[in-house]
Amino acid sequence: MQYRKLGRSGLEVSALAFGGNVFGWTVDEAASMALLDRFVEAGFNFIDTADMYSRWAPGNEGGESETIIGKWLKRSGKRDQVVLATKVGMEMGPGRKGLSAAYIRRCVDDSLQRLQTDYIDLYQSHIDDSETPLAETLGAYQELISAGKVRAIGASNFSADRFEEALRVSGQEGLPRYESMQPNYNLYDRSDFESRMQPLCLRNEIGVISYFSLASGFLTGKYRSAGDLANKARERMVKKYLNERGFRILEALDSVAKDTSSTPARVAIAWLIAQPGMTAPIASATSLPQLEELFAATRLELTASHLDVLDAASR
Repeated sequence: MQYRKLGRSGLEVSALAFGGNVFGWTVDEAASMALLDRFVEAGFNFIDTADMYSRWAPGNEGGESETIIGKWLKRSGKRDQVVLATKVGMEMGPGRKGLSAAYIRRCVDDSLQRLQTDYIDLYQSHIDDSETPLAETLGAYQELISAGKVRAIGASNFSADRFEEALRVSGQEGLPRYESMQPNYNLYDRSDFESRMQPLCLRNEIGVISYFSLASGFLTGKYRSAGDLANKARERMVKKYLNERGFRILEALDSVAKDTSSTPARVAIAWLIAQPGMTAPIASATSLPQLEELFAATRLELTASHLDVLDAASR
């Protein structure tokens, strides 16, 4: 297994991160444990979650994913074998959101308790908070790093302007800088990231860990009509891809998959891994066969002509 540097943080991660959003939602506790065991057994080490996962599921209140991961860490004893990433900032209930110093201090302790660990490797601002000064947020993270509760910080869902401003504030104030960006980025959703954020990350040696790497499952090829989505958990998220451009991308994925004796999902992940500045795409699996499919994607090397076909279809 070859590991990649995450920005300038000193952390080294596998070229694939396991997305913990499914834990406590579409994957129960027992299945989650089996998936995490296999993930680490195969040599991968990067696990991404958030405090609010999976608050959207009926009966959940947030923290379910972290709780399951914490139980697995305690049971397996593999804390030192993983790079653990979680997030703060999205709404956890009335008045419970944002990136104020007081809120971050409260939330990090809640996450540590659920995760049953003394430290978080990568603590990420889940969404920008325009009402809190960047220096206040970064100052709070400095406290956590000094206290040994956090090793490095990252951001997600920031505009390029705000992320660039955050980097400037870090430099001017001598505060920790965001070492990673977690954008919505995949073969379909490209323009927002590639237009300004990707060059910014490349210039500043910022690690990139993309979410929705398979466009909520659309790029696996299993959703090709409205009928395929009926009564599925991801119906609301996937139906926007069922259009001419989406079908053109699936056709290109089918073509490259056939040429490489592979599958559309493997090709879509391999395309991401090959993109400039990419550290590790995040992808979820709800079964062991799905997880093995993700592993295979990290071993698939696409040729320049394969990349050209995919780029042309997804422009």
